[in-house]
Amino acid sequence: MIRRWFKSGDPWIWLIGGAVSLSVIMVVGLLLLIGVRGLGHFWQPPVVEATVTEASGQEREILGTIRTLETVSAQSVRESGIDVPASLNFVERYLFKLGNRDITGQDFEWFVADNLSEFRYPADAIQLERREWGDFFGYLQAIKENGEVIAEGEAAFEALPPRLARANAIMAEINHLERYEIGQINKNIEQLRLERRRIELSDELTAAEKAQAYADIEQQVAGFNADYEVLFSELNEVRERSMRDALVATTSDGQSVTIPLAHVVRATRANTMGVTDKLMEYGSRFWGFLSEYPREANTEGGILPAIFGTVMMVMIMSIVVTPFGVLAAIYLREYAHQGPVTRMVRISVNNLAGVPSIVFGVFGLGFFVYFFGGNIDQMFYPEALPAPTFGSPGLIWASLTLALLTLPVVIVSTEEGLTRIPKAMREGSLALGATKSETLWRVIVPVATPAMMTGLILAVARAAGEVAPLMLVGVVKLAPNLPVDGEFPFLHLERRIMHLGFHIYDVGFQSPNVEAGRPLVYATAMVLVALILLLNLTAIAIRNRLRERYKSDSD
Repeated sequence: MIRRWFKSGDPWIWLIGGAVSLSVIMVVGLLLLIGVRGLGHFWQPPVVEATVTEASGQEREILGTIRTLETVSAQSVRESGIDVPASLNFVERYLFKLGNRDITGQDFEWFVADNLSEFRYPADAIQLERREWGDFFGYLQAIKENGEVIAEGEAAFEALPPRLARANAIMAEINHLERYEIGQINKNIEQLRLERRRIELSDELTAAEKAQAYADIEQQVAGFNADYEVLFSELNEVRERSMRDALVATTSDGQSVTIPLAHVVRATRANTMGVTDKLMEYGSRFWGFLSEYPREANTEGGILPAIFGTVMMVMIMSIVVTPFGVLAAIYLREYAHQGPVTRMVRISVNNLAGVPSIVFGVFGLGFFVYFFGGNIDQMFYPEALPAPTFGSPGLIWASLTLALLTLPVVIVSTEEGLTRIPKAMREGSLALGATKSETLWRVIVPVATPAMMTGLILAVARAAGEVAPLMLVGVVKLAPNLPVDGEFPFLHLERRIMHLGFHIYDVGFQSPNVEAGRPLVYATAMVLVALILLLNLTAIAIRNRLRERYKSDSD
């Protein structure tokens, strides 16, 4: 009976169905975990006030938000020096985000539940997101302008939003002056320095011509220096205006601190916020995460440079790998003699797909960066040496390394698509008088286009998540500028970039503030998954459109 049941094949059908179901559950569970942890990071939790009884019997007040609640062994808590009743085997403990790192030296602290009083939720508690030193938790006392108190108590809360908005506008003006206007002058001066060096290396100019060129350069540099002095004075004036407004607040232990509003990004009174207010705050924080530059060793701020770098690198990689992969597959399938050499090439391509990605990174560093980029510098940028231009890791080398990494995927997928095309279609085209080349490019390749897009989809999915090779050929922890601006050639392929995968690694494993960075790991992973999904859906839509188009043409 059992033997007959196995021979019927039903057990294998159930086994396959169970394996598929388990795989789907695991994938959905992973995505749900990343989504819940990532999206939950932007929700404003209540600010909790409690009294902590220390091991010495002293009491102190704490104020912050609860990050985690967990049950741990009582013995491990006793070993850390915290008093726990001997009758307990397990205890609950809370991880509080207390902020105020500039005062206490740490953002987070664990507290055993038995040592905490009943939680209180004071309406006047305020949470400040600062540009430096992380969050601040305390009680707003007053608003100052030029050192004079202009509002106290509840009036201070009403005066805070408009003045904070004005301070943020001034900080945006400072950023514009520093990053763009003064930055542009510095770039121009650097270009003149390179021009002077180029003239020094030139053998075609006479001494008199060189002297005249030096004089012209010095005159231009003097003009830029004068412009710099004007902008620097304007910058100092704006900085003085940014320090005009400040707030006075007290911490949970009664210390009074004065914080310039220029140092504050946003201020919230979580315990007085309704659902609508929290939703608006949620949207503001999420948009800031997507559109701002990172701060505080990447544990605060946004991930705009990482998103831009990831998308740009994948797009350049796709532009490079698609034609090379398609042409290689066409040659192997349509033109190459199907003998031992071709079989060896196919075996090599398949084996290349299994090579560890870090090996590609080492190859990219040695060949693309040091050899190819170094020779480009020698030939076209000698005036900049010994400082490299293309002879250092950058966007172009990261993209080419990923193109090499994903090339086998595109070749195999395209060749499989060419193999599935019926022989009758080739013979019919040739019978109608078309040449082999016309048959290939007007009949075979268009029909195989969906398979090519499938290879590109697989290549994008792998390339977008790679980290190891990129650490060697162009991705950095923090890139101060995007590789695109208003100067020719607009897209600067030699610049280093940030990447979402490397950002996850850096924040999760290299951050000096692990607890602060942990939620950002999930949030960034969620954005990376969404980005890969968006890129793949776009490619799938194009593939399906091409498939329907050539299907209707063949009908």
